[in-house]
Amino acid sequence: MGMTMSQKILAAHAGLESVKAGQLIEANLDMVLGNDITSPVAINVFNDGKATSVFDNTKIAMVMDHFTPNKDIKAAEQCAQVRRFADKYDIKNFFDVGQMGIEHALLPEKGLVGPGSLCIGADSHTCTYGALGAFSTGVGSTDMAAGMISGKAWFKVPSAIRFVLTGKPAPFISGKDVILHIIGMIGVDGALYKSMEFTGDGLQYLNIDDRLCIANMAIEAGAKNGIFPVDDITREYVNNRFTGKAVEYSADEDAEYDAEYVIDLSKLSPTVAFPHLPENARTVDEIGETEVRIDQVVIGSCTNGRISDLRAAADILRGKKVAKGVRCIIIPATQSVYLQAMHEGLFDIFIEAGAVISTPTCGPCLGGHMGILAKGERAVTTTNRNFVGRMGHVESEVYLASPAVAAASAVTGYISDPAKVR
Repeated sequence: MGMTMSQKILAAHAGLESVKAGQLIEANLDMVLGNDITSPVAINVFNDGKATSVFDNTKIAMVMDHFTPNKDIKAAEQCAQVRRFADKYDIKNFFDVGQMGIEHALLPEKGLVGPGSLCIGADSHTCTYGALGAFSTGVGSTDMAAGMISGKAWFKVPSAIRFVLTGKPAPFISGKDVILHIIGMIGVDGALYKSMEFTGDGLQYLNIDDRLCIANMAIEAGAKNGIFPVDDITREYVNNRFTGKAVEYSADEDAEYDAEYVIDLSKLSPTVAFPHLPENARTVDEIGETEVRIDQVVIGSCTNGRISDLRAAADILRGKKVAKGVRCIIIPATQSVYLQAMHEGLFDIFIEAGAVISTPTCGPCLGGHMGILAKGERAVTTTNRNFVGRMGHVESEVYLASPAVAAASAVTGYISDPAKVR
């Protein structure tokens, strides 16, 4: 019986010729990730277990991205604890203020994950790196601690769902629209503990940022991971960047899938997920002329804070003004993206439109800081979750959308089709 891409990576890292869905394996890890919220918990477990060393100080990454620069005393104490740990064990990939970025944008950018890698992270959106042909998945802080000590983790090998993407997307259709469409189609538990495998001729029209966005939100369909095959687009991104040894895996022709979906990208429309689940997806055409008035727009996050995302927003905001009563917050995902956007003149466009630009942070995505919502407020955001109270008050509302839709909505003051605003 053939294997999927994910199964091949897991088998290789477990030292096995083959694995099958449902099998329990112990596999060697290429990267263990934590942030300023999850690392302290892992460090406590590490210390409680009387550990005295890490398995490899080059294969652990700790990124201070959620509440940094420190938003309050508790956040400051958490970051201080991680700094002490990183210093004690000489963690080579420790990223603090000035070097840090949003973790799931930063690790690919720094070349810390790549084709064939096996990565766990104490953050659910670690599945992002599947865009590069890696198997990556979120775990709890206890598993992170065990990974830092042993360099290993236990996995139940997932079965898979195959998504065949065909056709060329229309203007203003991005990876965000693709994944919102898919989650709207299969539901937030439609891929529960499965691998979402993306393939098809439509991949040629999805740049690396689109793929990172799609893989990032695999968890929002309940998936264990999302994964793309390695092609020329992947290679162009990882060449001279990835610091490890790239190994390309492809699914066997006789690999088994629990289901297969064929999606014609040319038929997709800009899509928005209404409160309070990512599966509550509607196209801008379905929303129609019904005005969903908003108070805030956030363009950023580990889902949509990369340079192509900021360019898409700037393309809409150029020469326009943010609507009265709307707060528009732009958050580049990394310092590198920040610099590039600044040098390209995107910041001029944003500021002249009436938006504010933040240092890289996860802040508003989880209702942490830099854009918390008050009771009754609505936000259109390029983040990945819109649960009750996700970005602030439990009676606020979060609408998930692409950077183009978010920017168009900032201009009009209500959820809008970017094609009608630009």
